[in-house]
Formats: sequence, C-alpha cells, structure tokens
Amino acid sequence: MRLATLATGGIGGFLAVKLAQSGHKVATIARGAHLASIAENGLTLDSPSGVECVHPWIATDNPSEVGEVDAIIFGVKGDALDTAARACMPMLGADTVVVPFLNGVEASDRLAEILPEHNVANGMAQVSTTIASPGVIKQTGEFNVFTFAERDSRPSERIDALRNAINGAGSSAPPTDDIKRDVWSKFVLFSAVSGVTAASRCTMNDIKTIPQLSELFRRVVSETASIGRVLGVSLPDNIEDKIWLAALALPPKMRASTAIDLENGRPLKIEWISGAAARISKKARIEAPINSALYALLLPHKNGR
Repeated sequence: MRLATLATGGIGGFLAVKLAQSGHKVATIARGAHLASIAENGLTLDSPSGVECVHPWIATDNPSEVGEVDAIIFGVKGDALDTAARACMPMLGADTVVVPFLNGVEASDRLAEILPEHNVANGMAQVSTTIASPGVIKQTGEFNVFTFAERDSRPSERIDALRNAINGAGSSAPPTDDIKRDVWSKFVLFSAVSGVTAASRCTMNDIKTIPQLSELFRRVVSETASIGRVLGVSLPDNIEDKIWLAALALPPKMRASTAIDLENGRPLKIEWISGAAARISKKARIEAPINSALYALLLPHKNGR
C-alpha cells in the first residue's frame, strides 16, 4: 500500500516504522528537527521488543510532494486538526481513506466538515508512544491496538486492506461492528483518567487508594457514559464497572498526558477531553457538572505557562 502519516508523532511514527518494515511505501509528513532527522537518519522506533529503524519512501513537510495515497494515518493533536485536514487534500484520491487516531470523540465529524465525507473513517488507538527525540519514537508497554472502520461501521475493502497491512506488520487491528461504541468506550475511560489525574495532580494509585478520588473517578465515568447513551451510542450496560476494573489494573504511577503536560507547563488538550464532554452534554441536553468542573479547574493552564 501507499500510505502517509500526518503527522509523524507517537502514533503515526509507530505505524510508519511497522508498515515500512513490512514493505509498504510510507510517506512521513513532519516538520522541523524531527523531519530533518528522519530525512537524514531514518525514523527509529525504540520499543520493549527492540529498536527498529526505517528510511521512509518520502519524508517531507509538503503533502503535495506525496501525491495520492491509499490511506492517511491522521494523528495530529486536536487543536491542529483543521490545518492538518486541509493539508491532506493533495494526497486524496477517489478511494483514499483518512483514519483519525485522536483522543476524544469529535475527530471524525470534524474531519468530515473539511474533507469529502466519503474519504473519512473513524478510529482509535491504544498505544503509549511519544517523540523521545528528533527522529525517534519511544514506546512504553507492549500493547498496541488500532481499531478503525468506516464512519457507519459498514465493511469495506479499503478498511480491510489497511487492517490487513497493520496486522501483517506485527501490530493489532481488530475488526469492529460498531466503531462509534469503541471510540466512546475509550473516551469514557480517558475523560476520567485525564480529568482526575490532571486536576488533582495525582497518579492512578492515588485514585485507587483515596476513597474520595475513587468516587470522583467513578462519577466522571458514569457522567460521560450517560452523555454517550443519550446520544444513542450503544455502550454496554456494565461499562462503568468494566472501566473501574480496567482502571484498577493500570500501572500505579500512571498519569494521563494531560497531567504530565500540566506539570511541564505545556499547553493542554482539554478542549477535546473534559471540555468536549461538557460541550457535548449541552447537545445531549443533560448536565455534566463534574466534567465541567474539571474543565474549569484546568482552563487557566490551557495555553501552558
């Protein structure tokens, strides 16, 4: 397949290495020192299973140099979505699929407002990666699962082709019969992990061991799940209990990236997490007081120091 990663951050970089290693033509869209290092030294993935380095088919900051591709792995931050979506246009063919792997539940709809809707899919990533240094992607933990489908979850050859490519590259891309349910299920968990660990400057161990934080976490989960259900998302009846059990199994020292960004004075992606839950609740015409409070507590730090 001819593929592009836009941008080539933690998620895009991980998949770029895996897919290029297995013989696919991968164009990496990046910028600055990261792009310069990829062009000169290749793109490196440092993971628990070892170090892999590939030299992409194309490394550029200009999508016009790439031309039409079969699929675009879309992994920018929420605030950059509009600009990055427009940058996809030179790479779109009639059947190109753009698969968003962003936190939150709004990315696919936002993309479909800018790009032709038939080019847009929906997806979510479960992998812990970051740019460790220019040209180097660092993965922590072994898990790496990429779930995606057409926006209406119908089967399609282009989704099957990308899924087969990712599975063939040694990662995991399971089938799904309801991508909206899957994206929302992750959002229900992430809204609690992000909002609580950031606003209270705590770890998952604190949430597990301090009863008041445990209660707060579980109330965020319940509130966000209620928003999804009112909007018609087919969330499991027991998702609240399943997510609490999943939270108990998370590493004790784990914090959301929102909490780490806050500690380091970096801008926060709260508009697409707690802010999104508060905003979407208004569309659902229900109250979301806890997500709204977490959003308000973090809002002074939205732009970093």
